[in-house]
Amino acid sequence: MSAQVVGQTTRKVFFSSAKMAVATFISRILGLVREQLMAHLFGASGLTDAFLVAYRLPNMLRDLFAEGAFSSAFVPIFTEVNQKDTSGSHSLFWSMSILLGIVTGIISFCMIIFANSIVAFVAPSFVNNPEIFQVTVVLTQIMSPFLFLISMAALAMGALNTQKIFFIPALAPAAFNFFSILCMIGVPALLISQGRNAIYALGIGVMLGGMAQLGLQVPLVAKRIPFTGPIKLWGPNQKRIISRLGIGTIGIAAAQVNVLINTILATGTVIGAVSWLTYAFRLFQFPVGMLGVSIASSNLVHFSDAWKKGDRQEAINFLQSSYNLLTVLLIPATAVMLALAGPIINVVFLRGKFIEMDAFNTAAAFRYYLLGLPFYGIYKVFAPTFYTLDRPSVAVIFSVGSILVNILFCWWAVPHYGFAVLALGTGLAMFLNVACQTIYLQRYLNLSWLFFVRPLVLKSIFSGVVTFHIVHYFQSYYPHQESLLYRAVILAALALLGLLIFSISLLLLGETATLKTLWNARRRQ
Repeated sequence: MSAQVVGQTTRKVFFSSAKMAVATFISRILGLVREQLMAHLFGASGLTDAFLVAYRLPNMLRDLFAEGAFSSAFVPIFTEVNQKDTSGSHSLFWSMSILLGIVTGIISFCMIIFANSIVAFVAPSFVNNPEIFQVTVVLTQIMSPFLFLISMAALAMGALNTQKIFFIPALAPAAFNFFSILCMIGVPALLISQGRNAIYALGIGVMLGGMAQLGLQVPLVAKRIPFTGPIKLWGPNQKRIISRLGIGTIGIAAAQVNVLINTILATGTVIGAVSWLTYAFRLFQFPVGMLGVSIASSNLVHFSDAWKKGDRQEAINFLQSSYNLLTVLLIPATAVMLALAGPIINVVFLRGKFIEMDAFNTAAAFRYYLLGLPFYGIYKVFAPTFYTLDRPSVAVIFSVGSILVNILFCWWAVPHYGFAVLALGTGLAMFLNVACQTIYLQRYLNLSWLFFVRPLVLKSIFSGVVTFHIVHYFQSYYPHQESLLYRAVILAALALLGLLIFSISLLLLGETATLKTLWNARRRQ
């Protein structure tokens, strides 16, 4: 593969990824504000544990039926149909909207009816605390329809991305966060005045946010994918999507299944453990969403488009470019955030009802999550390619194995090392999953091992280690007791120092062309 070809595909991936990354950045910032406000108002308590447990199930099912398995099954086939027959792709979209709406609507209704049994299964220790148990049940019922709303929003996002529309769909989650924030600010006082628990404001915010996330994309869908008349609800393409969805549900959602397992185990440790893990995981999701998901979504569209056209080499070029981008971006992010985990939690969450003990425990979980950050990013890129390659069953086998490893590891480790080790289990499982995917893709696509273990990868790892040690040294001088503004400025300065060190290290190791390509791609957007 020539440097010119790599540069061209890198620019294409970077261009569309950058659009999504900007929108995702806005959403993640609002999401961070949402988490900060939640920590400030409610801290890490039994009530926040109740909300997070109730939110966990529809959020996990969202990845199964929407942003994870469904999108990976839908996008390649929708792309293929769209290349041949635009009106046929429109019909396919609306038929899948109806089918997905029916399925998620039924599941949402069942979650409302069987909320007591669901909570008893997901959080068995809550049964011994009737107040927390009942709050969790009510929150589960309030948020159950969120699955339907977010599934429709994810379907719209996948279809619009296939139309090369990236910014508005990626911005839609910002609407979710915005309405969640408004509810946290305005609804608690109203609930308290009516003798109800203020924590229900979080559930109401999730529902209104889901409506907003779908509503923001409806005008674009109506314009670009119009409903033109009678549709065929069931046909060959619908069957292909459903069959892929059925076999790929576990495969694409391994990370969320692992998180659910962690939730069940965490509820049996100490009060606040679910909240500490969730605060850490939400912060961890910031780089995953900004970098991993943005690059992966762009790669899925470009890779599927090239593969369905029969241009195998171009598809591999896009996969290589996405992998290169992840390496150059996620490794320094991991190094810097790992070195600054304590200060990051200190600046982001330490205020109001979120006390020093909460910050210490959240930082411990955050460090463990960060160890798996590069593998999360690679997984986001590699997993959907199995659907484009018509090999979803392979992804299922790898994911089932990783889930079993996570269960066994966490079951053994939690009694010995406490709740924080649960975060390490998800990273370990993701590493094994990615390792298996790498071996399979190398053989199936007949790739050289240099595709994965490139000099750029080794240089990035070395530069990341250097960056971590230097930033960690300066982190020891971080002013924990100064004003928030002063601490935030110092934290930002240390983060920029880390990125500068990483860049200089790559330059010294001879990767001038790589950095120049990224810089030129940034300017081209």
